[in-house]
Parts: sequence; C-alpha cells; structure tokens
Amino acid sequence: MLRIALAAVHLLALGVGLGAILSRAASLKQAASAASVRQAFRADTAWAVAAGLWIVTGLWRYLGGIEKGTAYYNANHFFYGKIGLLVLILALEVWPMVTLIKWRVALGRGASAEMVAVPATARRIAAISTIQALLVVLMVFFAVAIARGFGAR
Repeated sequence: MLRIALAAVHLLALGVGLGAILSRAASLKQAASAASVRQAFRADTAWAVAAGLWIVTGLWRYLGGIEKGTAYYNANHFFYGKIGLLVLILALEVWPMVTLIKWRVALGRGASAEMVAVPATARRIAAISTIQALLVVLMVFFAVAIARGFGAR
C-alpha cells in the first residue's frame, strides 16, 4: 500500500507543479498589479510544495526499497537524464526564488506591486518558468522510459 501511496503522491505533485509553474509564468507576463503579483506568489508556493513532494517521494522510492530498488535505477541512463533535468530545473529556480522572496519582503514592508515587480524582471522569471515547465514534461518522458525498462545498461 505504501508503494501505491508514494507513487500516487509523486504523480499528483506533477499535476500541481506543472499547473503552478505555468500559472506563475502567466501571472508574471501580465502587467504588474496587486492581483497578478499575488497570483504569482500563490503559484510559486504551490510550485515549491510540489517540488518538495517530488523530491521527498522520489528519494523515498529510490532509497527506501519501495519500488524497483536502487540497483535498477543506478543501471539506467534515463534515470541519470531525469536527475540531470531535475538539477537543471532546481538551478534555474535559484534566481526566481531569491527575487520573489525579495518581492514578498518589499510588499510586506508596504511597497506597491507596480514598484516591486519590474516588468523586465517579471518577464524573465516568466520565461524561466516556461522553460522549467518544458523540462518537467521532458522528465515525464524519461520516467515513462525508466518504468518500461528502457535505458538499462
């Protein structure tokens, strides 16, 4: 039963995360307003929760002997590709995360959304978010390949 629950949470987090990162991108493409920045913050929080769930459930499935076992994954090229994509997604997230934290702090201190959310910066975060969404979709293809036994050495 644990195996099913972990797999289900891992997959449900995919839906939440993909929707959240696309929502963050869409809200930051809009003109800066209190509503669009709040929507970006909500989406960013959902994106962070989904990422946390992916990492926790993924590590549990990988190291916990719940699924195929570490030897199966360690012998699979697609697994290393999937982990590489995850690392790339996380690396791309550093600057947007720091920037959005600064925006949250500034808004908490009374700044207006229009002053905080500089359009060029918002567009750059939206572009990064779109790239991250595409990488998440690519990770799904890698995961399907792994589950079907492709990429084994």
